[in-house]
Amino acid sequence: MPNPLPDWLSPPPGIKRPEFCTERDVLAALAADDAGPAELAALLSPAADALLEPMAQRAQALTVRHFGRTITLYVPLYLSNYCSSGCVYCGFASDRTTPRSCLSEADASQEMDKLKQMGFEEVLLLTGERTPKADFEYLERCVAMAATRFHQVTVEAFPMGVDEYQRLSQAGCAGITLYQETYDPEQYERLHRWGPKRDYAARLEAPEHALQAGMRTVGIGALLGLSEPVMEATRLLQHARHLRSRYWRSGISISFPRVRPEAGGFKAPFPVDDTFLAKLIFAFRICLRDMHLVLSTRESPQFRDGMAGVGISKMSIGSRTTVGGYVEDRAKSAPGGQFEVSDQRDITTFCNMLCTHHLQPLFKNWDAAYRDAPPRAAAAFTVCS
Repeated sequence: MPNPLPDWLSPPPGIKRPEFCTERDVLAALAADDAGPAELAALLSPAADALLEPMAQRAQALTVRHFGRTITLYVPLYLSNYCSSGCVYCGFASDRTTPRSCLSEADASQEMDKLKQMGFEEVLLLTGERTPKADFEYLERCVAMAATRFHQVTVEAFPMGVDEYQRLSQAGCAGITLYQETYDPEQYERLHRWGPKRDYAARLEAPEHALQAGMRTVGIGALLGLSEPVMEATRLLQHARHLRSRYWRSGISISFPRVRPEAGGFKAPFPVDDTFLAKLIFAFRICLRDMHLVLSTRESPQFRDGMAGVGISKMSIGSRTTVGGYVEDRAKSAPGGQFEVSDQRDITTFCNMLCTHHLQPLFKNWDAAYRDAPPRAAAAFTVCS
C-alpha cells in the first residue's frame, strides 16, 4: 500500500480550489504580504491566466529585492550512471540498455580540474541509486576531492541517514539536492517499479535528515509531468514551508524540472507547457520571496532567458548529463545521458546573454572557510547560495 501523507504535507483546510478562484482572489494574492497555500491556489488558477504580466512584474520585483540583479551559476558533474532502481521516467533505470560507467577517482579529479578551469566555483555531484560501483564511501571520497577545488560542493544522490550526511558534511559537502519526483503516493508507487527508490517515505524524509546533520542547503522539487501539477505545486510549497519552519537558519531552494526525452521513451502523463511553468515560477517567487528558485538546462534557451531574474535566481550552465563529459577525450566516448539537455550554450554565450538582460553572473557567493566553522557557530549563518 502507498505511504500515507504526513499531516504537514497537506494544505490547511478551507482553501478555495483553483477552479473556483476569481480575478479578485488573484489580485489579493498579488498584494499579500505573506502568501501561502491559499494564495498559491489563486495564482495557479485559470483566473490568473489574464494576469500573467502583473504576476511577472511582482515576481521580478521580489527577486531583485532579495537577490539583486544576479544569477548564481553552478555545474553538475555525473560521477556514475549505475543504478539499482526501475524508475520508468529515467534514462539511468536499471533495465535501460545505456552503457554503464563510473568515473575512477583519477578521472573524477580530471573532470573537476576542467570545471575549475572553466571558472565554476559551485559543483553538484550526481550518482544513481546506491550501488557497489558508486556506494557511499566512493561518494564521500569524491566530495573530499571536490572540496579542495570548489567553494561550494553539493550532491544529488541516494537518500541517506543523519550519520552518512554528517560524514559528507565533514568531507566538505555543503548541501544536497533531492527531488521527491512526485508527491502523489499512489503515482509514486506505479512509477518506481523496483529498487530502493520505491520507498516514498525514505525519500521524503531525507532532506530533513540532511538538515539535522548540519547541511547548510537543501534543494527540493517535483519532476513536473508525472502527476497533476497543481497538486504537486501545493505539496512542494508545503514541503518547503515545513523545512523552513524547523530549519530556518538553513538555505532551502526549489527546482522546477520537467520530464525530458530519455532512453526509455517515457511520455509525461501530465505534460506541463511553458505558460503554466512560467506561472508556477511566478507564483512560487511570490510565496517564497527569499528562497533560491532554480532552473536547469532541461529548459530551452528562450525560456531560460525569459525567466532569468524574473523569479529564477539560480541556474546551471554548460551541463553534461553523461558520466564525466567535460574533459574532451572522455566526452567523445561518454555513454548516453540521463536526459536530453535543451540549453547547450557555453559559459561565455550564456553570460553574455545575462549581461544583455542587465544581470550579473555569480560564480561564487559562498566561501570554503565556512565549511571549517565549528557546528555550533555554523548554525548561526544564514545560507543564501
